[in-house]
Amino acid sequence: MKKNLKKLLSYYKPYIGTFMLDMFFAFLASAISLVIPLAVRYITVNITKVDHETALRHVIFIGITLIVLVLIQLAANYYISYVGHVMGARMEYNMRSEIFAHYQKLSFSFYDEQKVGSLMSRVTSDLFDITELLHHGPENIAISFIKIVGAFVILFCISKYLTLAAFILLPFMFAFAFVLNRRMKRAFKENRVKIAEINTQIEDNLSGIRVVKSFANEDIENEKFKKGNDGFLEAKKHSYFYMGFFHSGMTAFTLLINTAVIMAGGVLMAKDLVKVSDFVTFLLYINVFTDPIRTLIDFTEQFQNGYSGFERFMEILEIEPDIEDKEGAVELKNVKGNISFEDVSFKYKDSAHRVLRHICLDVKAGAYVALVGSSGGGKTTLCSLIPRFYEVTNGSIKIDGTDIRDVTLKSLRDNIGIVQQDVYLFAGTVYDNILYGRPNATREEVIEAAKLANAHEFIEQLPNGYETDIGQRGVKLSGGQKQRLSIARVFLKNPPILIFDEATSALDNESENIVKESLEKLAVNRTTFVIAHRLSTIKNAERILVLTEKGIEESGTHDELMAKDGIYAGLYRWAR
Repeated sequence: MKKNLKKLLSYYKPYIGTFMLDMFFAFLASAISLVIPLAVRYITVNITKVDHETALRHVIFIGITLIVLVLIQLAANYYISYVGHVMGARMEYNMRSEIFAHYQKLSFSFYDEQKVGSLMSRVTSDLFDITELLHHGPENIAISFIKIVGAFVILFCISKYLTLAAFILLPFMFAFAFVLNRRMKRAFKENRVKIAEINTQIEDNLSGIRVVKSFANEDIENEKFKKGNDGFLEAKKHSYFYMGFFHSGMTAFTLLINTAVIMAGGVLMAKDLVKVSDFVTFLLYINVFTDPIRTLIDFTEQFQNGYSGFERFMEILEIEPDIEDKEGAVELKNVKGNISFEDVSFKYKDSAHRVLRHICLDVKAGAYVALVGSSGGGKTTLCSLIPRFYEVTNGSIKIDGTDIRDVTLKSLRDNIGIVQQDVYLFAGTVYDNILYGRPNATREEVIEAAKLANAHEFIEQLPNGYETDIGQRGVKLSGGQKQRLSIARVFLKNPPILIFDEATSALDNESENIVKESLEKLAVNRTTFVIAHRLSTIKNAERILVLTEKGIEESGTHDELMAKDGIYAGLYRWAR
């Protein structure tokens, strides 16, 4: 907890001036609240002892003074409410930027285990509660401190007997608050988990809404959501049980304090130990004293919400990226495209089973290599190791003789272009999606890339051409059109190494032929790896590798492998 609190406080550093002023105005506004009951005491004690004109002058003076104090308090509260909230929003901005940047550093292995909705909740609802705590928490503590201490001093000066009566219940009240606080913390943390689960379910449903509707499974989805929503409701009820008990208990304690003061005051006035004016003033100050207790009640709820969110925030920040630049990593420049796998083995973290075993492979610059084999043989995994989406378990991969672990990730990935079966297009325009391949490219270069990818013609026929909005994940385009945009994106990037991961397997014959032509054009003079299920599409490959759980079992051209009549020949005949 100490480490988390230190990190939490570090977000105040850029705004320390604003924060100090915020605290100053919080103290000032609280101090002014303590003055008003003193004015009441002065009037009840002194006004009846002077003549009418003097009394009128005193009342006017006191009234003007109070109005000035109210205006000062108004300015102080405005600063707290406006500038203080902006400070909180800036902290939220910084924290959101930090966690988003951290998300970008984490490797595929992290995202393999995570749900998007859960990750989103840490950037949205969790952060809002954290910044509310960062802004209001110190204010609430400052206001409560000045009012409790100030009221105690004034109350003690008025009557030590009444003060004793007022404070005798405090130890019991704080013991009650301590016990309930611990239970509330656990309950609020459970709420965070349930909110994340619901966000995940909503994100999953909305992303797959076309599948839901195509199977007419809306009722099933509603039932699945109901289970998650019921779990969330139960968690909320559990937390509200403790929160309700806490609130009602603390309110009861404040009323008991008032009751104790009234009873003690009655006895003391009967014995002439307390004046009526002092008793009235004391009752007013008891309300000033109980207000910060209510503020602390709100703060404890706010603290539980904010701190449980911050713990989840820190859980992500404390995850170290599996793959990052090593110290002294250099830029990968002037890439020719020679790639070698030297005794490469790989297994996923949660599996004892090795996906790849002792792979040794040399691919010359500009070569066109196809990978085939049954599902689960490691074809995609092998290609994912080249851009270091995953790290080899044993052995090494070299590009032009340089171990890929010795170069920066950015320079490595800048030299590799990937076209996948599952094309991901961002919400926005056609132009924006192609430009993503090289953000500093000119419009002419974007259009040329589209032409090379056989995409220019269909783009020109869209309602707004290159400025046409394609919808979430490109839903307004056909599969072939989306694939050609992804190829245009790689054309614009212009990398020396290419990976085609079953890029045509989901397309119809007409679209496949157009995309295949684009891919062949893109592969010219580039080192190219092609993963294919449709073996007819890679008959002309310079080299075909048959990958199984045992490693590379066969290697050669289509004709050589057919003549061998081994695994590849069997796969080819089965595919036909």
